[in-house]
Amino acid sequence: MGLIVNGGNAKSSSMEAIYAAKKGDFAGAEAKLKEADASLSEAHNSQTGMLTKEAGGEHVQVTLLMVHSQDHLMNAITFRDLAGEIVDLYKRLADKA
Repeated sequence: MGLIVNGGNAKSSSMEAIYAAKKGDFAGAEAKLKEADASLSEAHNSQTGMLTKEAGGEHVQVTLLMVHSQDHLMNAITFRDLAGEIVDLYKRLADKA
């Protein structure tokens, strides 16, 4: 569940960063991107815990919930990366105005 919760939080913070940048609030956008990064770090910690158990010989059963959580995390990572680029574009547009 740590992957799903933290992945969802990261995606939400990334979207909020885009909204803030669109309004010209670049400090707020950067703060939201940092929140997203913190949530992704927590998600990665959860994922690393599972991988460590698997590497140590403790087989983890692959369930639909686990597949969903990994999918959720990958989408959040992609969304965070794109949000950073969009915030940067808004900054460049503001600098030219």
